Amino acid sequence: MQELKAAMKIKDTVKSTVIRSILSEVYAADKTPSGTPASSATITNILRRAVARRTDAATQFETAARPDLAQKEREEAALLESFLPPLLPEAEIDRILRDVLADPVLAEARSKGPPQKALGLVLKTFFTKVDKSTVDPELVRRRAQSLLQ
Repeated sequence: MQELKAAMKIKDTVKSTVIRSILSEVYAADKTPSGTPASSATITNILRRAVARRTDAATQFETAARPDLAQKEREEAALLESFLPPLLPEAEIDRILRDVLADPVLAEARSKGPPQKALGLVLKTFFTKVDKSTVDPELVRRRAQSLLQ
């Protein structure tokens, strides 16, 4: 909210519009039927999706020969990225995955069951230890698959 107020005071319309659009998405997520407010992980996921949308839009504008609009989308994405917490580095993800794989229950499931079931158990255990919003889930899946082989 302080960022929004500061942007409004200096009449930065781009920044205030971007922040307002994200706030509206967060408020919409708050109004779920369960009545619980949006968690920080939900808000982080909203921000990540917004960055991805703007990055995709910038790419499409580039292919449509509209560099002015592509630049605007990239600036908005950069602004939103400033609000995101940093992702865990790959080395830290590997360390946590190795700890998870060292668990005897998972080692037994890995040796007896199908590889997809073992991967599912590894990912489930990993995400109980790490907040999903602090990692790239696709990277975790790839790293887990490589460590399982």
